[in-house]
Amino acid sequence: MGLLSGMMGNASKLDPRAAAKEFGRLLAQGEQLHAAYQLVRDSFLFTDRRLILVDKQGMTGKKVEYHSVPYKAITQFSVETAGHFDLDAELKIWVSSHDVPISKQFGKGVDVYEVQALLAAFVAR
Repeated sequence: MGLLSGMMGNASKLDPRAAAKEFGRLLAQGEQLHAAYQLVRDSFLFTDRRLILVDKQGMTGKKVEYHSVPYKAITQFSVETAGHFDLDAELKIWVSSHDVPISKQFGKGVDVYEVQALLAAFVAR
């Protein structure tokens, strides 16, 4: 991921095997990581059971919040593709009992249709 893209908040796709090694301690027994994306320091992981948001905090990033969202708690989601002048795609996820959606930006290099299909497969179970 380019530094400029990362500074603008755009996510890039991570290799799931490398992400599984880095975040393996977060996964329950038998849980599989299907896709992972990274912002400058933050990440979000799609497993077969839940969405995990990794928020590194502070100047050093040593303090980390891991937010787990079971797919059954996702009430709706939307994907907005990138345009000619708007260089990023956007994913919004609404979680039950929250009015404000979780919003993530994707650079043009990320297949936002793949992200949408992944969410649709897990949320529609």
